[in-house]
Amino acid sequence: MMRLMNCFAKFLAARLRSFGFALEGLVYAVKTEGNARVHLVATLLVIALGFGFGVSRGEWMALLAAMGLVWTAELLNTALEILCDIVEPERSEAIKRAKDVAAAGVLASALAAAGIGALVFWPYIFG
Repeated sequence: MMRLMNCFAKFLAARLRSFGFALEGLVYAVKTEGNARVHLVATLLVIALGFGFGVSRGEWMALLAAMGLVWTAELLNTALEILCDIVEPERSEAIKRAKDVAAAGVLASALAAAGIGALVFWPYIFG
């Protein structure tokens, strides 16, 4: 039984470390990327509006999915940019295209999230 508890403790410690690394990545992105700061402000605004208007459970699900999509796209875009800059420090048309496509992914997710936000909040604001 003690051996099982030691294994579980090691497993738990490893998971906590991995959450710490993820948090470091999030903090890095917010500190270094202007768009990540814009997403942070938008996220906080959506959460405040959601609580303020008392949106439904289904609306929360849509809002959380949209925010998660935008953050995922932004963080993957940031990771790709960092990697591209390491792999090819000189200006490269192929690297530029890769970065542009990744940025387009962030834009697509942000536009979709804005549409979801408009559908959710429109009736509360104008209805």
